[in-house]
Amino acid sequence: MDDTSATPAARPSNWRIVLAAILDFLTAFFMLGYIVGALFGGLTDNGFSLSGAPALLCFALIVAYFWIGGKYLGGTIWQRILKAR
Repeated sequence: MDDTSATPAARPSNWRIVLAAILDFLTAFFMLGYIVGALFGGLTDNGFSLSGAPALLCFALIVAYFWIGGKYLGGTIWQRILKAR
């Protein structure tokens, strides 16, 4: 009888996890901030400027990005690229 039990996958290195988190935050902030700015008139010559409700919406979308990506999609974009999951 041979033992075919699966060995646990090796945990990714800490630098990959930290780098993925930083890149995910920056990606989500700039992409979602630009989209919310475009929808609510917050675009400027230098990018976007959000305050009040659009800023809260952007923050809520960033939290949702991390939550949905981590729970339902097998990781966020940069977690999957860097294999940090």
